[in-house]
Amino acid sequence: MQTAETKRNILVGLFIFFGLVIFIVGIFTLGGQQKSFVKSLRINAVFNDIGGLKPGNNVWFSGVKIGTVKTIKFYGRSQVEVNMSIEQSAQQYIRKDASAKLSSDGLIGNKIIVLFGGNPKMPEIEDGDILQVQKELSTDDIMKTFQQNNENLIGITTNFKKLSTDIVKGKGTAGALLADSSLAMSFRAIVNNLQKTTRTSAKLAGQLGVFTAKLNTKGGLADKVMTDTTVFNKLQATANQLQKTAGNASAITENLTKASNKLNSTDNAMGLLLNDAKTANQVKTTMGNLEQSSQKLNDDLEAVQHNFLLRGFFKKKEKAEAAAATTPKATTNE
Repeated sequence: MQTAETKRNILVGLFIFFGLVIFIVGIFTLGGQQKSFVKSLRINAVFNDIGGLKPGNNVWFSGVKIGTVKTIKFYGRSQVEVNMSIEQSAQQYIRKDASAKLSSDGLIGNKIIVLFGGNPKMPEIEDGDILQVQKELSTDDIMKTFQQNNENLIGITTNFKKLSTDIVKGKGTAGALLADSSLAMSFRAIVNNLQKTTRTSAKLAGQLGVFTAKLNTKGGLADKVMTDTTVFNKLQATANQLQKTAGNASAITENLTKASNKLNSTDNAMGLLLNDAKTANQVKTTMGNLEQSSQKLNDDLEAVQHNFLLRGFFKKKEKAEAAAATTPKATTNE
């Protein structure tokens, strides 16, 4: 009896011992996961929507777990304040202007909070600080964006379907090009003409290149004009002479214009004769009088020749003139 009771007590003691060991190990394990035995500080962040975040979810910084979410409570009218426990060892990396953002642990994992350190020049965070919050697209926002993209895609495919149908039916320019053979032939002729024009332009460019090369040939006219100062000076002198000649011609033209203007005016003798009928008649009358006087003078001279006093003188003169006229002829005959 005593032996059986002793065995039972030993077994109960062993069971209780192992139970206490397991309990203590479990406490330390859970405490290690929850950072219960690590020095920490409390910081807060106020979110508009926490998207299912719960106490006990992790807080990450640069891919390292540095704390957990302790409490969640409403803040103001519709916001939520999240209290986080952060390891004190991470305090030196998180600054006053640090920010917090909601994220997920994997694609469909638990919600977590990700911290961004901020400007290194700012002081470190302290217990009780409130961090800035970065706005995150919620699942609803993402679904709305997907829905809008789907609607846009449906609209694009609908328009493309209508456009392709119109093209097949020959509507529009593209449809006419595909359906109307004559229009397609015209378009092909236009393309051929453009090709010919391109070839002609290339040929013309080559000819211009050859021509410019000839102009640049040493010893040519263009080269001499551009490089030989003597030829340039001669051309310049010729141009100056042409300019002077043009100036002289202009002066002559101006003088002729003045002379013609003088002939058209009555302030000079020639202009008076050409333009004044009275003066012209007077000159004509004077010329008539002179003609009559010369006729009378001839008659008087004829009468003088027949005068008996001077008849001998004129006869001697006639004989002398006749002898002078016949003497050269005799010499010539000899």
